[in-house]
Amino acid sequence: MNQQPNNPLHGVKLVQILEDLVDYYGWEHLGYKIDIRCFNYDPSIKSSLKFLRRTPWARKKVEELYLEWLSKTKK
Repeated sequence: MNQQPNNPLHGVKLVQILEDLVDYYGWEHLGYKIDIRCFNYDPSIKSSLKFLRRTPWARKKVEELYLEWLSKTKK
């Protein structure tokens, strides 16, 4: 078995991360927190997923924000 009990991102799909962040912050504030074009200009889940899957540094920033959000909302 390849389990990762200490990894909060294990089993969480990128689409779920993005949807949770958009629901919580909204596109405008998300674009302010992570300044990437797909969040600031004509944002959509589809275009953002495409960009994040091809751009490791941007995906890392989104995952870091998600972990920060998780720690805030799980208290």
